[in-house]
Amino acid sequence: MAGPVLLAGGNPQIPKGDGDAPVQAYIAAMPGWKSAVGRQLDALIERSLPGVRKAVKWNSPLYGVDGTSWFLSLRCFDRYIKLAFFNGRGLDPVPPVESKVPNTRYLHIHEDEALDEAQLVDWVRQAAALPGWIP
Repeated sequence: MAGPVLLAGGNPQIPKGDGDAPVQAYIAAMPGWKSAVGRQLDALIERSLPGVRKAVKWNSPLYGVDGTSWFLSLRCFDRYIKLAFFNGRGLDPVPPVESKVPNTRYLHIHEDEALDEAQLVDWVRQAAALPGWIP
């Protein structure tokens, strides 16, 4: 049986769809160590925001709360997972990696790097309370 198709940088190619199932398919298709971290991140987001809205669009899991916008996405790259906080400039503290998009900020998670779960929960809750990105 053939494995998932990986796009440039090792990002899984998953058909777009709403709900938990496409997000779980994406996480299962994340290569190597990234799948376990993806499960950890998804569980952390669900615990932080029960009933969080999920979808896969543009080959990335998206998370939202209001039914129309998104506050966070995940994406695989060769050496890290990128968390994109779409209104990240409004978080305190601001996530460490800048974007070309003025309000977006990133967190890069590398292999064997301990996650600061308390900080992630805080950012997720803050991000969900801010206006989200509407595609």
